[in-house]
Amino acid sequence: MYRLPRFIVLAKWVPSTLAHSSFLLFLLAAPLQAAESPIQNAPPSQYYPIQTTPMSGGDGSVEQFDHNAYSLPLGNMSMTKRLDFSVGNSFFRNPWVAAPASTEARDGLGPLINTNSCQGCHLKDGRGHPPTGDENPIALFLRLSLPASQADTTTLEQRGALPVPNYGLQLQTAAISGAAPEGKLVIAYRSREVSFADGTSVTLQEPVYSIAEPAYGELPEDLQTSPRLAPPMIGLGLLEAIPEADLIAAADPDDADGDGISGRYNQVWDLRSGTIKLGRFGWKAGEPSIEQQSLHAFAGDMGLTSNLVPQTDCMESQGCDDFPNGGTPEVSDDVADFVTFYASSLAVPMRRNLDDPAVQQGAERFNALGCASCHTPRHRTAADAERPALADQIIWPYSDLLLHDMGDALADHRSEFQADGREWRTPPLWGIGLAQTVNPRAGFLHDGRARTLEEAILWHGGEAEEATQGYRELVEDQRAELIRFLESL
Repeated sequence: MYRLPRFIVLAKWVPSTLAHSSFLLFLLAAPLQAAESPIQNAPPSQYYPIQTTPMSGGDGSVEQFDHNAYSLPLGNMSMTKRLDFSVGNSFFRNPWVAAPASTEARDGLGPLINTNSCQGCHLKDGRGHPPTGDENPIALFLRLSLPASQADTTTLEQRGALPVPNYGLQLQTAAISGAAPEGKLVIAYRSREVSFADGTSVTLQEPVYSIAEPAYGELPEDLQTSPRLAPPMIGLGLLEAIPEADLIAAADPDDADGDGISGRYNQVWDLRSGTIKLGRFGWKAGEPSIEQQSLHAFAGDMGLTSNLVPQTDCMESQGCDDFPNGGTPEVSDDVADFVTFYASSLAVPMRRNLDDPAVQQGAERFNALGCASCHTPRHRTAADAERPALADQIIWPYSDLLLHDMGDALADHRSEFQADGREWRTPPLWGIGLAQTVNPRAGFLHDGRARTLEEAILWHGGEAEEATQGYRELVEDQRAELIRFLESL
């Protein structure tokens, strides 16, 4: 069995003591002063917007709070576009099969895979969960690479990391008939106790990863790995419609304002244009668009080619070309367009319990601890966004979409484009209170190790260390108020 290095990664609930982008907040404040609320016992520079509307996803927000809360189309989308949404939904949910098959529109699966459908990872369009017992992982997988110092400039510029000989950039733990999975992902847990100032404590579970039964040769000693849990799909189109200039303005790579927060934007290869663009999707913001992220998932998770991503993660030495394919490409442009449209059109559920005093106090505490300095509450989408349903919307994703140094404790020590092994993108928090309603087994953070929102907070370190320590110093009722706020999102 190959033992992996120990690492901890986070979902990025990254805070600080001061707002890191007063310029961005100034740009956003003018039309929405009614939504502003001063933070109790905080200096004037630490004012963050307090959400007073339930419309987290703008006009497209939906009033759905059950197990289907993440699966509805944008509420302000036309009926004509809803037909396209339904078609994309069918290709997202239904399984693909090995070629040749009578279902020609969905054949070509594999031969090396992690799952056979998008829905397999994104259960009901929500976040995934880690496996238990002998269960084969589906919604959790390992990214692989060799140290970037061994790669040439072009490889790093266009692929973001150096593939591992005989294994590529991702561990495929399943395969179609006649092919061998690359290996078995093994997860063991050990306990870690965290104490609060009031004398109570919480036991966290720390995962330790290893790869058993490698099928395509010995794994290198300098193998780099990073676990990735499937994230929720809601609001992606709105995030893509945030003006790039706003994200750039919020960045403070050298911590020029001295607040301890040094957010950076990743710069990644855009396959459509053949140029470097700002990354905003994925755990390290390694993808510039919903289209590219979707088609990379087809290639890496299901072994399906497309015109945009004509190669899967299978290496030449693994003999994947010996198996029948589903055509060239296997995912047609029409199917790719429908799936991309679907992924960009999933609505954000409305906020709940806004009038609850505990929720209101929790919102103030969230800001006072400095969480909002990375989990930026509010953005406005571009007025000239490509689709009317996404244009000029006030949204509340609670993310700056930037990379933050989270310290050694949460580092995976694996770079991706400009993101180093200590940096992770701040994930949006909208809808997080419904995560375990949609998928009762859903975990939090990058690999699902946190079973509760409180556990997720307690895993934060690095730039988030001061805020995490502040949370640990709260009394039980105050901690409960902050959790109530998160559950309302």
